[in-house]
Order: sequence, then structure tokens, then C-alpha cells
Amino acid sequence: MAQDLLSRLLATQDWLLADGATGTNLFNMGLSSGEPPEFWNIEQPDNIRSLYRNAVQAGSDLFLTNSFGGNAARLKLHSAQGRVGELNRVAASLGREIADAAGRPVVVAGSIGPTGEIFEPMGTMTHALAVEIFQEQAEALKAGGADVLWIETMSAFEEYAAAAEAATRAGLPWCGTMSFDTAGHTMMGLTSTKMAALVEKMAHTPLAFGANCGVGAADLMRTVLGFEMTNTSRPIIAKGNAGIPKYHDGHIHYDGTPELMADYAVLARDAGVKIIGGCCGTMPEHLKAMRHALETRPKGPKPSVEDIQAKLGAFSSANDGTGDTSGQPTRERRNKRG
Repeated sequence: MAQDLLSRLLATQDWLLADGATGTNLFNMGLSSGEPPEFWNIEQPDNIRSLYRNAVQAGSDLFLTNSFGGNAARLKLHSAQGRVGELNRVAASLGREIADAAGRPVVVAGSIGPTGEIFEPMGTMTHALAVEIFQEQAEALKAGGADVLWIETMSAFEEYAAAAEAATRAGLPWCGTMSFDTAGHTMMGLTSTKMAALVEKMAHTPLAFGANCGVGAADLMRTVLGFEMTNTSRPIIAKGNAGIPKYHDGHIHYDGTPELMADYAVLARDAGVKIIGGCCGTMPEHLKAMRHALETRPKGPKPSVEDIQAKLGAFSSANDGTGDTSGQPTRERRNKRG
């Protein structure tokens, strides 16, 4: 079987620039709060083309499809569980159209987000049902022309593993990120070092793994250092938010400037990250600044936590539970955030 495009790019490039936010950019185009973005694949296809095209024109080597909440469990909230095939296929086919017109290799990554359900024994979701839900979405993204599947923003490793199995059943390679948004842990209590160890034991391993979303770029970079601590040889992904969300006039704005995101991108590269992108709040102007910095700033030494704080600001918690700092204070801190 021929090597997939992402694997070829990872083998030949020192780093790849991923895309930025989906939601933030679509809200700026007029998407209403509470409206499923996936509906726009059918109702506003030109806006979705613009979303993808703007990322490519800003320098992204890879972009995610507008299908994050496109699984049956999430779409059921809008009585649209019967539209999984249509919405995901079109999300990927619009992406294929933009990538093929780019004039350079660009990866279409089929975005798969969480179901929103809690797994047994705390909840009712089973592994078998989750695999079935994710496989339906994965097959549709593949039919639309996605190069790889991009499992993202997961909190529970059980769900991450179920989506990975679905990707394998659909016959596509996959990447996957989790969100470490609770004092350096996922909402379900996983640390970055634990995730890296679990990834290596998976029956269906990813092309690359890492973190996305979370709190801000500083916290995400500390999570990356946790991955690096394990000496993994697998490519690492970093997709940090553009700063911290702030409420203004009833709207959420992210306070990260293009300059801050450029600093973050260079720190990520110097830490050994292979796929560097943005998450919430990251606009095309951030991506352009990131691309320019990655191309023009010389490679530096691996950053320390002090370097990260000096460039990107303070961490949201005293420690992240990795290394020898994991103790009772972190767990207490996590509970207080809830």
C-alpha cells in the first residue's frame, strides 16, 4: 500500500503547520451559538471552503474538516443523527476540493471529536457502541476524501482508543490529541506522561499524538514537555489556544496576539514538536505569523518551563502532575476548578 500523504510529509519535513480554530472562524462568519457547525457543510458550503482556503493561504500544511461534532451521539441533540454520512462526507469533500487546488501537498484531516457521553462504569457508553458511532463517521470522512482521521479534544483514554479502533476499521491512518485542561490533566485525570505511555501500548497506534485546546499556549507547552519526558519517538502534535478566553460584551475573545502565537510555534518546534497548529481563537493572521516565525527564526535549544513562562505567560496551575511533582496539591487544585 502506498504511503499516505501525512506520513510522507512527516518523513521529509522538520515540522508541519496545522490549521487554527474552526468554531472561532465560523462564528466570525455568522454561525449562531448553539447551531451545529456541521450543518453549514450543506447550508453554507462557500463559508466552509473559505475556512479551509484561509488556512491553506496562511501557510497550513494540514487542515481539519468541519466535522468535530459530526458523530451520531452529538448530532442526536439536534435530531440529526441520521445525517452523519452526509455531513461528514461533504465536510471532507469540500476539503479535498481546496487541498487539490492548493498547488502544493496539503493534508485533509477528518476531524472526530468526543461523543459527549461518559464511559462505563461511571456512565453508560460502552466500547463497542463508541466504536460503532465513530466508525460511521470515519467511513463517511473517508468517502469524502480525507487523507487521515484526526481524533481530537478527548478527555478519556477509553474514548480515544475506541475512535482509534474505528479509524483502523475504516482503513485510514489516524492522529489523535487529548485536552489537558484541568491543572495539566485531562478532565478524566490523565497526565501527559501517562498518555504517552498508553499510546505506545495501543493495539492501533497513531501516526502522531499530542495535545490540543486546554487552557492557553503556556499550559499546552508544559504538556508537550511531559510528552518529551517519556522519550517517545512518535511525532508530537501541539495545537494550543490563542491565549486565554475573556468575556467582552457577551462574546468570548481570545487574548493571544499573532506575536504570542509566533513565539509559541517556535517554542513548540524547539521542544521537538512535529505538527504545530492553533486551536480556539487562532485566526489566519495568527497562522501567518506562526509560519513566518517557523521559517525565519533559527532553531534554538529545547525550552525550559521558565522559558515558556517568560514568553507565553504564567501557567494556570502550580504543576501538571508529571515527574516528581505529582502529589496531593495537584488533585486538590483540580477539584477546586470544577
